[in-house]
Amino acid sequence: MCSETVLFIYISIRSHEKTTMIQDIKARILAGGEITEEEALALLTTPHKEELYQAAHEITEHFMGKAFDTCSIINAKSGNCPEDCKWCAQSAHYSTSAERYSVVSPSACVAQASYNRKQGIGRFSLVASGRRQTDREIDMMSISYRAIKRAHPELKCCASLGLLTEPQLKKLFDSGVTTYHCNVETSPSYFRELCTTHTQEDKEATLEAARRVGMRICCGGIIGMGETLEQRVELAFYVKRLKSYSIPINILQPITGTPLGNSTPLTEDEVLSAIAVFRMVNPRAFLRFSGGRAQLSPETQYKAIYVGINAAITGDLLTTIGRQAEDDMKMIEACGKVNTPEDWEVHYNY
Repeated sequence: MCSETVLFIYISIRSHEKTTMIQDIKARILAGGEITEEEALALLTTPHKEELYQAAHEITEHFMGKAFDTCSIINAKSGNCPEDCKWCAQSAHYSTSAERYSVVSPSACVAQASYNRKQGIGRFSLVASGRRQTDREIDMMSISYRAIKRAHPELKCCASLGLLTEPQLKKLFDSGVTTYHCNVETSPSYFRELCTTHTQEDKEATLEAARRVGMRICCGGIIGMGETLEQRVELAFYVKRLKSYSIPINILQPITGTPLGNSTPLTEDEVLSAIAVFRMVNPRAFLRFSGGRAQLSPETQYKAIYVGINAAITGDLLTTIGRQAEDDMKMIEACGKVNTPEDWEVHYNY
């Protein structure tokens, strides 16, 4: 037998082993089992992309059905942030084109919430720059939330306001906020390379406090910030350990003036593979399209929903380009999903 034939047989056997691995992992997850970090890393690098994507799709359909959760945001305070997160346009450490303004008025919040609600979006969140809001700023935002709930009692309210104290979180909860968002951003082994002014332990403390006052949490991160594949897998398992069932997946959109402004964007296959692996690690979570997805082609965005995305922030997305809600609603429907505000962890009678 010639050496070329032996090599062909070896490659064929190895290829069969890898496809069998994907099917074995899928079957185990569908039966209620779990994937290991070593297996997740192998899936990120598998050449059998379409088989990986199909397996993730079947897991999504099995555990999450056709449900698709939509949310929208208003940038309630912008710029002048004292934190040094290397990816962020709002940091005062870097020179960017991000707007700078203080807390917006309740009338502006209600107007934006009403506009988004008319487009069928089920959640609305105030998002603010800064390590933590002052008590006075929380008072102002609580007024806005109460006004939103009066105008739209059915609208589910969320908040993303930094490393708040438990009394501040309780005030927001009493004003109608039922979900608190705080991303851990990246893997524990990489975070200090990207931010030195606060820690992931600070973030975890905020999330724990939010749960204590009665809120559910929303926690994910950003991919494409120079992390290794091992660290990308580490992030997927980190949010799993935090029991986050709403996981925003941001794709770094390099912003001029920030230290990551010249980063090489991820390829579309890298993004889809990451989504597939996040789905296999977190089969019962809402994987939420967030910032940076406008970099992807429409075809890839459709495919991402097929693979595992079943939630999205829609409308304008802070300092990066988002997608208009009308286009997103058409895409959700075309993908066979049903736009419905889905709860996780805790259910409320708001």
